[in-house]
Amino acid sequence: MKKSKMILWGIVLVLFGILLAVNSMGIFEINPFFDGWWTLLIIVPCFISLFTDKDKMASLIGIIIGVFLLFCSQNLLSFDLFMKLVLPIIIIILGFKLIFTSSKGAKSDKVMKEVIEQGGNVRNVSATFSGQNLVFNGEEFNGAEFNAIFGGIKCDLRNAVIPKDCVIKSTAIFGGIDLIVPDNINVKVNSTSIFGGVSDKKGTSSKESTATIYLEGVCLFGGVDIK
Repeated sequence: MKKSKMILWGIVLVLFGILLAVNSMGIFEINPFFDGWWTLLIIVPCFISLFTDKDKMASLIGIIIGVFLLFCSQNLLSFDLFMKLVLPIIIIILGFKLIFTSSKGAKSDKVMKEVIEQGGNVRNVSATFSGQNLVFNGEEFNGAEFNAIFGGIKCDLRNAVIPKDCVIKSTAIFGGIDLIVPDNINVKVNSTSIFGGVSDKKGTSSKESTATIYLEGVCLFGGVDIK
């Protein structure tokens, strides 16, 4: 994924260099600093992230905002209209995201239902304007629901006993959740994010895994870090 991002950025730099060379040689007269050129600093990174990042919601919203600002700078739209439309557009995109990704959560819903039916203890932890630090030492972990609202939650599962697949439902609103997972446990992520997201720093899945954690994440100006 990082390699693909580097290639795309390389292409952008090559094209920009060619543009500058063409202008310097007088072959074409193209002004790279047109009205609203600064919006490209929003559009281009978001466009690249759209093809390289797993969570594409923030990238799509960034592109739309950048394009709207470009149109406003070109006097094709007014800034007043932009301010009126930006929130409804974000809500519509989020709605489509929920509609088309609802099927991805079918597996996690099934796993959560099985855990509850078998008497598994699903932890429910909230941190509102506060912090929570959870450490599972030799304790069986069967799943959890984490809610961080203007707060933070840290969950250390490195020494936890995870006998079977389980689900973690996480909500981060202006807050953060850190999840430290053992090397022998896989994590599968399904997230809905606006100006935030889930960062999987754990890396690739382990072929020798004993169980899988299905992470359902909702991030609004917040994030979940998997380590």
